Amino acid sequence: MFLDIDKKERDKIAVVDDSGEQLTYGDLCDFSEEFAELLPKRSLIFLMAENSNGSLLGYIASLANGIVPLILSAKTEEILYMTLRDLYQPEYLWAPDGMVENLGYEKVFSSHGYSLLKTEYAPVAMHPDLALLLPTSGSTGSPKLVRHSLHNIEANADNVRRMFEMDGTEKAMAILPMHYTMGLSVIASHLLAGATLLLSGRSLLDRGFWAMLKEATSFTGVPYSYELLMKMRFTRMDLPNLRIITQGGGKLTEEMFRALAQYAHDKDKKFIATFGQSECTARMAYLPAELAMEKTCSIGMAEPGGQLSIVDENGVESFEGEATGEMVYRGENVTLGYANSKEDLLKGDENHGVMHTGDLARRDADGCYFIVGRLKRFLKIFGLRIGLDEVENLIKSEYGIDCYCKGNDEKLIVLITKPELVDSLPGFIEEKTHLFHKNIEIQLVDTILRNEAGKVVNQ
Repeated sequence: MFLDIDKKERDKIAVVDDSGEQLTYGDLCDFSEEFAELLPKRSLIFLMAENSNGSLLGYIASLANGIVPLILSAKTEEILYMTLRDLYQPEYLWAPDGMVENLGYEKVFSSHGYSLLKTEYAPVAMHPDLALLLPTSGSTGSPKLVRHSLHNIEANADNVRRMFEMDGTEKAMAILPMHYTMGLSVIASHLLAGATLLLSGRSLLDRGFWAMLKEATSFTGVPYSYELLMKMRFTRMDLPNLRIITQGGGKLTEEMFRALAQYAHDKDKKFIATFGQSECTARMAYLPAELAMEKTCSIGMAEPGGQLSIVDENGVESFEGEATGEMVYRGENVTLGYANSKEDLLKGDENHGVMHTGDLARRDADGCYFIVGRLKRFLKIFGLRIGLDEVENLIKSEYGIDCYCKGNDEKLIVLITKPELVDSLPGFIEEKTHLFHKNIEIQLVDTILRNEAGKVVNQ
């Protein structure tokens, strides 16, 4: 069965969600068998996800039975949901009970706060290796999907299990959204290890979140999560059970990276930075905890089972020694490719285990990788190459504020929320980048809009 769930102790607690309901590994197996009787194998199903037991059961049961889910947030905007529905035409929906009336389809089954709905669409032809569909990271307005095989998911889960040396005693705080690739990585790796998931959709400001965190042995967050936690003086809290804190989903500021590394060092915990993409089933690299104090902001090295390299500007690929260029990843967790329409679901493996990540990286003499920026997140203004990620990190490190950079070949545009910096920021950017201040525009906004994973959207 998927993730060897049927090989775990049946009475072992697999997941506890915000309701306090506990599900055992035996419960996951029994539900999967029940789910298989309700809909045909190789059905396409839209899973409207929440971080709850009902949502998790739909995911596990689908992959255990050859049913292909497209996982979307239950909070997906209606226009995007309708676009995806019309493009991909799912036979079924697995959705929270509260959404059933608005979705308007026949309900055929309900369990754990979720309902299975039958649409009017005919069966969809899909490649036999296709197991899971996820929206491309950050693309809240795009119908483009990443196609995963079952082997991709299980290979990455095993890589992560080995990376964190999981032995099944873990209680993992799982707060990242299920429709987000890192959220699924936390779930899959811990279930493969026979551990317990503390599955929460609560805000980090909620008392219930903190009560659950006190029971956790590990916590995985994105930079935005840690920004909130730091404001709440997370590093001063008494969390005796917490053994590992780990980060993915984007680059931390140098200040925050050092603070987390120092906290882990002082409290005898491990801080392990990770890096990945949805196209590689979430994870590609990690920085071993023992290097966190000396390799600030490094993503480290390839995860177990993977390999990293750099292709420089001359097209020369190297696997060791100092180099700068596009980072390339090889591994069994590299996904099959993309889908932009229902017809694309018939496509097979287009990547063949190799992913040109689009990330500009530097490898040091010790073999540790540092992300410099995105190849496409650059401006060239009067011949001067400006890295948008680099400018954002400079501003965040200097002023401790959230910001977002964009622009064109004539102007760098910086979105900020602090009016007191509007006049002084151009001079700071000019000093650091040598871009003339008249080519810098500061825009004051009420907020930097982000999705549930902390990615900037629609700015």
